[in-house]
Amino acid sequence: MKLSVVMPVYNEQATLREVIPRVLAVPLDIELICIDDGSSDGSREILSVLQTAHPQIRVLLQPKNMGKGAALRRGIQESTGDYIIIQDADLEYDPSDYPALLRPLLEGRADVVYGSRFLGSGPHRVLYFWHSVANSILTLISNALTNMNMTDMETCYKIFRREILQSIPIEEDRFGFEPEITVKIAKRHLRVYEVGISYWGRTYEEGKKIGWKDGVHALWCLLKYSLSGN
Repeated sequence: MKLSVVMPVYNEQATLREVIPRVLAVPLDIELICIDDGSSDGSREILSVLQTAHPQIRVLLQPKNMGKGAALRRGIQESTGDYIIIQDADLEYDPSDYPALLRPLLEGRADVVYGSRFLGSGPHRVLYFWHSVANSILTLISNALTNMNMTDMETCYKIFRREILQSIPIEEDRFGFEPEITVKIAKRHLRVYEVGISYWGRTYEEGKKIGWKDGVHALWCLLKYSLSGN
């Protein structure tokens, strides 16, 4: 069993040397696909060095900054593993959660597993109240539109059987991937599970990129893909 880890990278030179060894330390057969999205801070050079040192790493270079969704679209189509998981290049999510996330898939009970930051007993850094409120509202609206009962639609950790994810057309170029993919898996009536994960959220001073405008766009995406025929 091989796991493809798809990691978009945009100006993450402060964390790459730590997060990549964490991913590769997971005791699984891992293919790590890093898609640099036009970084200007030295991230590309760091990725080149790490790729030379670790044969499990494949580095893909976007010609310019095209957005997280565009990077994911490319990385997903390049994946060759039995399963695909999305991994951010910061340190907010812990790769040691991979085995727990894989379990429902390996047991044949799930097609898709979401890693929920609001389930389980793992450690969670205490941060922004309004971020949690916005996430709760978006998840509630997502549940109402999809008739699913998720706790964390906006989580980064989503793991799929490869053939399923590669069959779903991804249209969003930036931060609309989460609502888009959630609506589309609901329309396909896939078996979806949630597994509790730990979460080490970072501040804006530490490099957090998502803001209130992305929340508004997520709402738009939920409505758009719920009403579309895809």
